[in-house]
Amino acid sequence: MPLTKEPEEPREPTEPGSPNPTAGERDRGHRTHRPWSARRLPSALVASVTLVAAVAALVDVVAVRAGRPAAAWRRHLADALATRPVDDVWMLTGAAVAAAVGIWLIVLALTPGLRHWLPLRSPTPGLRAFLDRDGAADLLRDAAMRVPGVSKARIRVRRHRVKARADVRFRAPRQVKDDLTAVLDEERDRLALARPPRIVVRVRQRTN
Repeated sequence: MPLTKEPEEPREPTEPGSPNPTAGERDRGHRTHRPWSARRLPSALVASVTLVAAVAALVDVVAVRAGRPAAAWRRHLADALATRPVDDVWMLTGAAVAAAVGIWLIVLALTPGLRHWLPLRSPTPGLRAFLDRDGAADLLRDAAMRVPGVSKARIRVRRHRVKARADVRFRAPRQVKDDLTAVLDEERDRLALARPPRIVVRVRQRTN
């Protein structure tokens, strides 16, 4: 569960005799957002490819300026770009690849990423906390196993929904489902998630 501290914003002076805001009011006024990924791997990959291409072109240009013939790959590339029509298969393939890479970079720039982390409610605006989905699933699974009649539980935590599947060895499946739903709702509230997901419970009677 990573914790990050944001720079504190200047507080407005309170007038004498004015009541201090309660914890509930502070929680309602502060909304925790999902953390943004640094995108180090895509950035390093794009920068490396660009650097290699730029260095290769620069070295060949310097060699030509020094009186040497241009490299074979650059002559072949220049001839292909000058002679191939626009509707050529290789031209269309290169354009499609460039467009796909550009769309991929735009999506990475506009989306936060780190979908495996769930933001938690924060009592103060400068403090942010996040819970791993696997950790939340483990806590919910432990709570589900404490319900009488449940022999096995499988929990999958998503951003907007928690899917719980349980095997029932004894007791009526309907009663076990009601108890399991209540226990999971209570445990989810204890996690203090900023956006509590909806819980979907399915039970299955097992006799063997």
